[in-house]
Amino acid sequence: MEFEDDYPKPSWFRMNYRALWGRAYPRIIGANREPSWVFFETFLPILAVAAYVFIYKAWIPEPTMAELMIGFVIVGGAMTAYWMNVLWSMAAQLYWEKEMGNLELFMVAPVSRMSILGGMALGGMFTSTVRAVSTIIAGVLLFGVSLTVQEPLYLVLIFIFTMLALYGMGMMFASLYMMWGREAWHMSILLTEPIYLASGFWFPLKGFQYMLGQPGFWIGVGASLIPITLGLDGMRQCLFGTEMGFFPLWLELAVLIALTGLFIFLARLALAKMEELGKKEGRLTLRWQ
Repeated sequence: MEFEDDYPKPSWFRMNYRALWGRAYPRIIGANREPSWVFFETFLPILAVAAYVFIYKAWIPEPTMAELMIGFVIVGGAMTAYWMNVLWSMAAQLYWEKEMGNLELFMVAPVSRMSILGGMALGGMFTSTVRAVSTIIAGVLLFGVSLTVQEPLYLVLIFIFTMLALYGMGMMFASLYMMWGREAWHMSILLTEPIYLASGFWFPLKGFQYMLGQPGFWIGVGASLIPITLGLDGMRQCLFGTEMGFFPLWLELAVLIALTGLFIFLARLALAKMEELGKKEGRLTLRWQ
């Protein structure tokens, strides 16, 4: 009893805040302790972006259209940092923590599992932003792309809700990957390149409709279930105009807000299912491994 009086229990909010910051801190500070990571995270992605830039320069004779497509590539290349962070540092994180023996600590901690994953998301978002900004700066300086913000309010809102929806999806996948077990690694590899194609990282989403007609439109609609698809399209509209936009900006923002609520809700359900599985069966995967 004296222990409780001397050391009062912190509030629920304070405990979850500490958990969030505790998981974000090593991801924010870790980049400063290993400068080589910053080099590889910023320099190597430029090579992939440069490849598409040279392809568009060679294939598109009209300078104005070529510059527009190069601008699309620069923005898409910057956003790959967030997608890779969600896929590898969020979706597969709990599985890796289990392999390292840390998962038990997360499960017995008197905090919400979403605060732990939220800290991972916050720290990962910081490092991904460093890489994304570096990619944009390098693209502007090396390839002469001019970025003009035409809709600043929409740009900010679309970026914020894209990140919320994207990392909400990452939280949901974190629990699903735990249930899938060893297939998490293969699933991350499997999803990387198809999402690049379906979400239009290297070309406008409307390109599906131009190439395939009505079926291409429905491909774009299906790809819009992935938050970064509409986030990319909306940010490109805010920077380069609405001529190549797939949906109007207001509709894309509304869908992103809906996806944010949906994925956070599904993440809570998946985390609850994972905890229930661990309590009832003494394991955290759907199969014995």
